[in-house]
Amino acid sequence: MTLRSLKQIIPALGTSDGAGVKIKRSLGQSQAIRMDPFLMLDEFGSDQPQDYIAGFPAHPHRGFETVTYMIEGHMLHEDHLGNRGNLRNGGVQWMTAGRGIVHSEMPQQESGVMRGFQLWLNLPAAEKMKPAGYRDIQPEDIPVFNQPGASVKLIAGEMNVSGVQVSGAVTGGTTEPLYADIHLEPHAQLSLPVAQPLNAMLYLYEGNASLVTAEAQTQLRLSAANLLDDGDEILLAAGPSGARLLLIAGRPIGEPIVQYGPFVMNTREEIEQALRDYQTGRLTAA
Repeated sequence: MTLRSLKQIIPALGTSDGAGVKIKRSLGQSQAIRMDPFLMLDEFGSDQPQDYIAGFPAHPHRGFETVTYMIEGHMLHEDHLGNRGNLRNGGVQWMTAGRGIVHSEMPQQESGVMRGFQLWLNLPAAEKMKPAGYRDIQPEDIPVFNQPGASVKLIAGEMNVSGVQVSGAVTGGTTEPLYADIHLEPHAQLSLPVAQPLNAMLYLYEGNASLVTAEAQTQLRLSAANLLDDGDEILLAAGPSGARLLLIAGRPIGEPIVQYGPFVMNTREEIEQALRDYQTGRLTAA
């Protein structure tokens, strides 16, 4: 096994999206800052209603998938297909925009903490125009496995841990996405396999932790995309306050990306077609 080391740190920057929701964006803060096949990662979290209450009114997408993971709070998803999903503590919504979807994500609370993440996962050219789809994944349907001093919530992907094959709530797909929420107790260590073909990153969102290799122990940056070098295993070490972090990995697509707001295609002509389709109502036509 080859331990992965830290390659690049992309600090999340404060910005806003939707109707003024305050977020911190690491991947996707510019179109040059991505990790194939992932386009964007937003962290949102506030106990001030004015930071989130306006939500994300109806808007279109084409050409990729969105994965929304709620840690605290209550958000309602509705789309033109008639899907309606209540995203609550620990739940995940996995939406495939495909050829086109129009949806909204609106807070269902007037006070308290709203906290979570939204990840954009690109689709290869052959799948960008497939039918739109939606999955509402309840917390109890997401596997959690425990290791000494640690727990791992496996939202997507598969892992062989201590000889036991563990499958997440979502498996398969061309990009083989791996998405895990890792909780480490103070001073705990955890080793996890991350297959060689996958690009991988760690996002530390609470506490402190380091990435361990044979040569060094490198501190992970809080609220940042910590991109990893090649390898097939990660070794994590928590600090005195423990840590909570996301492991995100996927098989790179290696195709050209042309993005215009909520549309992600391979050519400028395809973006222009997406705009025409949205303007004429064909984006969501059956």
